[in-house]
Amino acid sequence: MAETYARPRFGAPREPKNRVNPGNRFVAVIDFVTASHVRAVAFLAVCGFLLFLPGFFNIPPIDRDEARFAQATKQMVESGDFVDIRFQDEVRYKKPVGIYWMQAAAVETASALGLPRAQVRVWLYRVPSLIGAIGAVLLTYWTALAFVTRRGAILAALIMCSSVLLGVEARLAKTDAMLLLTVVAAMGAIARVYLSWQRGEDPAHPPWSGPVIFWTALAGGVLLKGPLILMFVGLTIVTLAILDRSAAWLWRLRPVWGLMWMLVLVLPWFIAIFWRAGDAFFSDSIGGDMLSKLGAQESHGAPPGIYLLLFWITFWPGAPLAGMAAPAVWRARREPGAQFLLAWLIPSWIVFELVLTKLPHYVLPLYPAIAILTIGALERRVLSRSWLMRGAAWWFVIPAVTSVIAVVGAVTLTRQPVFLAWPFVAAALIFGLFAWWLYDDNRAERSLLTAVVSAMFLAFAVYGVVLPALTPLFPSAEVARALRNVVCVGPKAAAAGFHEPSLVFMTGTSTLLTDGSGAADFLGQGSCRFALVEARSERGFAQRAEAIGLRYDVAARVDGYNISQGRAISIAIFRSEGTE
Repeated sequence: MAETYARPRFGAPREPKNRVNPGNRFVAVIDFVTASHVRAVAFLAVCGFLLFLPGFFNIPPIDRDEARFAQATKQMVESGDFVDIRFQDEVRYKKPVGIYWMQAAAVETASALGLPRAQVRVWLYRVPSLIGAIGAVLLTYWTALAFVTRRGAILAALIMCSSVLLGVEARLAKTDAMLLLTVVAAMGAIARVYLSWQRGEDPAHPPWSGPVIFWTALAGGVLLKGPLILMFVGLTIVTLAILDRSAAWLWRLRPVWGLMWMLVLVLPWFIAIFWRAGDAFFSDSIGGDMLSKLGAQESHGAPPGIYLLLFWITFWPGAPLAGMAAPAVWRARREPGAQFLLAWLIPSWIVFELVLTKLPHYVLPLYPAIAILTIGALERRVLSRSWLMRGAAWWFVIPAVTSVIAVVGAVTLTRQPVFLAWPFVAAALIFGLFAWWLYDDNRAERSLLTAVVSAMFLAFAVYGVVLPALTPLFPSAEVARALRNVVCVGPKAAAAGFHEPSLVFMTGTSTLLTDGSGAADFLGQGSCRFALVEARSERGFAQRAEAIGLRYDVAARVDGYNISQGRAISIAIFRSEGTE
């Protein structure tokens, strides 16, 4: 017997009636976990671990941002100074201290538990990102409950959990996954306050839970990445105020007490860093980092529209369904729930498209709004027009192209066929193909779930097998491995021509970054010293060594590829034999 969903309005969800069950096993799993919030949360957490853990422990540090964050945290732990932020002797005041404290807590905890060499295990520095990513998935579920059914909230969270961009950020020791958590928490709290006002609810004693979550999340976001979270929240509030011609609902957020609570949380560190460094932090973070992004910072400039193009990759596997849902979402734009989600999404998206500096992760905090809007349209069974259904092929295209690039890249760089990845690649292709072939408007949920399984197998193949096997992409790890095999105690190193942050993280804070001549001078100043000289700096090294009478030999040579600069490199590890 044909069964249909009730059609909930955005922001006024109703439980589904006589839900469609096409007999698919993945749909049956969702049937089971929809029975309670506990099951839903446990299921989403397990999915998060399955999607985010492949490669988490064995991918070496990635240049440059991850290695910079990890090294700055490492120096905090080494020095015991948890106020100042430094990379070697240089101050690093681009971001506030939040993520460094979280990473330091993970490293210190592991050290206290007896984990050897905890300070150079980059996966420990990634733990806050993993927690942030899984927390953001669970908060997407919580936020979505204000707009769609429990089943729809699970599907929206699954879209976020399996998205390519969140999968990348969950494995990088930097701010963005944890920032996403704070943004979703803040938006979920605002949504409940706003929608209760839209429904005309006027409680005599408004609950404190929403304001507490909102202002605490705001404080966390500021400590992580400065005022960026204020932009997301501020643009949403201003847009809603313009559309509704009223912002009376803001008083339900208890702004006076909330602002005081936020200042209590954020001011101590800002006062401490001002006491330590004067206005250097504020000039570097706001003037040197944030305002400079209005231009093409660090060669990351791109024209408007690039985020829309990248969306079809970074939001996969949710992207095809989002494209099909767009007409229905636009028709519902004046409904309170859809209006809130679009106010969250569109103004900030426009700002990012207009700013010249563009990096894919900037728009990540807007993706939960897209996921919830997509599922809102899916629950209405009004997803697509016939011509948009062709986009379902994208569920197969991405795993097909990614698999080819991964396998061919591995064979090219390592001369190894990485056979271990092939079963996962095959499974990703099969499930991606099924998601495409089986798609129709009445079974969109089944296709989405099948695509999520494809994303899971793709994560095992790419992150779990292929990337860790691409050792030429991680020359710093190979250099550090070579130095660990030396017989002397406490080796010291100087690097010439290869100055990536990962090298400092892997070989030690005291690693000297210099030129070929400086590396030769360093090598002649004592025993158990090594010069890490890239091929382009070897001539300067040899000339200076000859001038000072330095005798040396090659302890090892590491050939690889500098992904930051996009060129092949060859690093000779020289060891002194003394001077003549």
